[in-house]
Amino acid sequence: VSWLFNPARSEITSLDSGNIDDILNNADVALVNFYADWCRFSQMLHPIFEEASNVIKEEYPDKNQVVFARVDCDQHSDIAQRYRISKYPTLKLFRNGMMMKREYRGQRSVTAIADYIRQQKSNPIREVQDLEEINSLDRSRRNIVGYFEQKDSDNYRTFERVANILHDDCVFLSAFGAVSKAERFSGDNVIYKPPGENAPDMVYLGSLTNFDLIYAWTQDKCVPLVREITFENGEELTEEGLPFLILFHMKDDLESLEKFQQEVARQLISEKGTINFLHADCDKFRHPLLHIQKTPADCPVIAIDSFRHMYVFPDFSDLSVPGKLKQFVLDLHSGKLHREFHHGPDPTDIAPGQPVQDVASSPPESSFQKLAPSEHRYTLLREKDEL
Repeated sequence: VSWLFNPARSEITSLDSGNIDDILNNADVALVNFYADWCRFSQMLHPIFEEASNVIKEEYPDKNQVVFARVDCDQHSDIAQRYRISKYPTLKLFRNGMMMKREYRGQRSVTAIADYIRQQKSNPIREVQDLEEINSLDRSRRNIVGYFEQKDSDNYRTFERVANILHDDCVFLSAFGAVSKAERFSGDNVIYKPPGENAPDMVYLGSLTNFDLIYAWTQDKCVPLVREITFENGEELTEEGLPFLILFHMKDDLESLEKFQQEVARQLISEKGTINFLHADCDKFRHPLLHIQKTPADCPVIAIDSFRHMYVFPDFSDLSVPGKLKQFVLDLHSGKLHREFHHGPDPTDIAPGQPVQDVASSPPESSFQKLAPSEHRYTLLREKDEL
């Protein structure tokens, strides 16, 4: 079927350490194919990727609107490592040089890839024609509303750039001119409306043209500090490359979840970026619980998954003890949890006269390991996807 494709017309850009930053930083949207020549699925994707590029190029002729690019990961292992590529082929989306956390996981077909790019190019912001629309927002969602004097402004362009990146995490709305005037008593304005009918609004107080500031503020509002892990997003969370601190709780046990969220915010905000804070449904994740000798009847349970082992927080009732949860995380970083997992408590942690308990020489590994990058696993997944 290769004659059906016309790779001679393709606009695939080969990336290397010398050109990658310049090309990606100047592209509104870039779809990058990380591949390996020895991988048969990479070989199968090449003509499809090239034809999808041809289709999109007809619709977006400006070379910086959409870029289709590729990286030979065998030749450029430094780039593969930089973007944590652990399977081939992997399709990653970039906006103005920033890699989106969700990789492309759709069908490997010309139509599906072209539709995905069209979706990425669609406007992520809904324009409000009457402020009454704001009163009827879905308050189960996280909403970011921008009030601007005019659309053709640096303030709005920065807001639009942020919305393009975070539209999967928040609903973005905007109002202009006379419609927005009542909300612009001190100039253009951006408001966060958190979930909950009675939750108070939060106002962005920084510069509206400073992308880094407004992006950091919006990301903080749109991406919860404690996220839910599911079977659907487990692989995606794993690919972020950070260990998990997980609260296992029954779905209707919101009290334990609220306590966990409060203590994570109180004790561990400085650890954001070194560990992912998650919560999981005990009923759905019975298998990981079994690996730490727990059942749903034991929930709520807190554990760390390092992708090598799972470590259990001794007692949920100690959650509110000042510094206890933070020390648990610090013990992961220092290697203490791993050491004690294999060799028992450190001598300094044993009370006088207390016997040292025997520890199994090869304890069970983390059952979340099935979500972690694994060449064998991803080969099986890819075969399943392509059949």
